[in-house]
Amino acid sequence: MKTRIMYIERKAESLTGDARIGKVTFSKSGKSLYYNGMHFQRFSGFKANYYESETGEEYWISGCRKDGADRLYGERLPIEIDRDIQEEYWISIRNLPQCKYISVING
Repeated sequence: MKTRIMYIERKAESLTGDARIGKVTFSKSGKSLYYNGMHFQRFSGFKANYYESETGEEYWISGCRKDGADRLYGERLPIEIDRDIQEEYWISIRNLPQCKYISVING
């Protein structure tokens, strides 16, 4: 199955929430994805584009931006980067290999 490094923000009935960057796996159809033991299904919402199928919690999940401005509304709140993709994120997406040891953006 296809994988991709993506931005994942839990909305939990708020405009902003905990956010991280991690590697997701897409289903064969591409309509749902998996991350960290969770299954997300696509939908069209006001501030979210996926919901977690077990809890129903809403998330904003998108491709990572090259400039690091991934939050939906541009807030300067911390975004954690999963350790297993940290180097790949800084080199392949941000083109900043000197930052490959940084694990939190806006921290």
